[in-house]
Parts: sequence; C-alpha cells; structure tokens
Amino acid sequence: MKRVAIIGRGASGKSTLAGRLGEITGLPVIELDKIFWQPGVVATPRDHWTAIQERLVAEERWIMDGDLGPYDVVEIRLRAADTILFLDFSLRRCAWRAIRRSRERGDFWQWLLTYHWQMRPILMEAIAKHAANADLHVFRNPEALRRFVAKVARETGLA
Repeated sequence: MKRVAIIGRGASGKSTLAGRLGEITGLPVIELDKIFWQPGVVATPRDHWTAIQERLVAEERWIMDGDLGPYDVVEIRLRAADTILFLDFSLRRCAWRAIRRSRERGDFWQWLLTYHWQMRPILMEAIAKHAANADLHVFRNPEALRRFVAKVARETGLA
C-alpha cells in the first residue's frame, strides 16, 4: 500500500480515514478538496485539474482522498493507485454527518442524494477500466472500515 485513493459519497469520512492511515503508514496525505476548490467554492477548470493530478500521482507514495463527483477526473488517480478504498456508506449516514459538520451548498446535497444511482456506477466502471490491478476495498459500514484500519495498524506494528 504505497499509493492509496480514497473515494466515496460526501461526508463519508474520506479525509478522516486519510489522516488516520497517514499516521499509521507514514504516507503523505493529499486532501483533494483543499486543492480543487478555489476561493468562493469555485471549481478548478478541468484541464488545469488534470495537470495538477498528473503532477500529484507522479510521486512514489501518497494517500489521496476526495471524490469531486461530476467535476472530477478520477481516472488519473485510479490508474496510479495500488489500493482503492471506497467508502460506500448509506445516504442517511452521510447526510447526518454533513448536517453535523457544516452548512453545505445545494449542489452538494444534489450530489449526495443522487450519488448511489449516478456517481457510484460511473466510479465502479472507472475502477474496472483504469484500476483492474489495484486492491479494491469497498466499505459499506464504519465497523468494516474500523476492522480494516486496525488490520493495517497491526501489520505496521502500531496496534
């Protein structure tokens, strides 16, 4: 596990997971939301986002967390990743987390609501096409994710 892509519905815990895995593994963490969204919550233009990601994935070791929905060019990360962690949590869980953490824009809620039917199939197809050799872990609940993190901690001697 040297190049880890973490994807999933908004408010699923991608950044929290990335931070924890970064602590455990020593891999540098790159939070894509902080790079992609410009001041005023303006999206980075697609061609510029592609170039930024090409530079980021050129590094030997990383954890990248983020799922930018229709704005994303996820195949760049998928092609470079050796491990993909997909937080496939329920709408109810993610909506509750989103409500607790901050105010979100309408387009965020639209993305959150339609994720399972619109974005998830696109992501699964992109994973099959661009990351067939990566280790894919799909987590449908926090307990499964906790077990995975505990296993990684044990394997690195930090448990």
